[in-house]
Amino acid sequence: MVPVPTLMEELWGTDLPQSSLTTLQTYILQLRRMIAKALPAERAESVKEILATRYDGYMLKIPAAAVDVHTYERLVTEGRQAFDRGEDERAAHCLSEALGMWEGPALVDVHAGAILEIEVMRLEESRLVARERRIDAELRLGRHVELIAELADLTARYPRNEGLHSQAMVALYRSGRQASALDVYRRLRQRLITELGVEPSPQLQRLHQAMLAVDPRLDVIAGPRRTSTFDLYAA
Repeated sequence: MVPVPTLMEELWGTDLPQSSLTTLQTYILQLRRMIAKALPAERAESVKEILATRYDGYMLKIPAAAVDVHTYERLVTEGRQAFDRGEDERAAHCLSEALGMWEGPALVDVHAGAILEIEVMRLEESRLVARERRIDAELRLGRHVELIAELADLTARYPRNEGLHSQAMVALYRSGRQASALDVYRRLRQRLITELGVEPSPQLQRLHQAMLAVDPRLDVIAGPRRTSTFDLYAA
């Protein structure tokens, strides 16, 4: 249930017009008319059960399977659980299917107010985390060469994301491109120092040192004991 004050904040922020409640009720009526037009004729009268009035709010009552974000989140959960069990093939499949549901940014065709902006941020962060986890699963499956181009794009778009940079380093290293892997670290370190005045995290520094030392732990790691490439050198 979405409370009336939340709906008002989404529509007008803190500067509510005097007619805000009446206008909101008009919008609800218009929405119900649109829903009724989309329903089969024999179900048109059930529109008030679909967009239902509750005490101090409204609820959209539709099956979870009819909402793409619910399907996406179910697939992400299945993928994450498979990853934790060491079922990398299934993890990569579920997460790829979840990510395949996306077309552009979250809620790209919706004018988002203060409340929806938070949801947009949550969904975009979830998308990035799911993509990182899918890449980890594929790295554990030995698909490092296939991931190089995708990781080059991601590190360019997220230039301070250490997790993505660690994945790019591992993919390049396992592809026999040690110098390129080390160059990824060098450029990230330079950017962090120049822009933020900080060094890379201890984990990333240890990963860098491991590459210099040709650490055998950098070989393909399968099984449920590792949660991500970045965590290889967490301790």
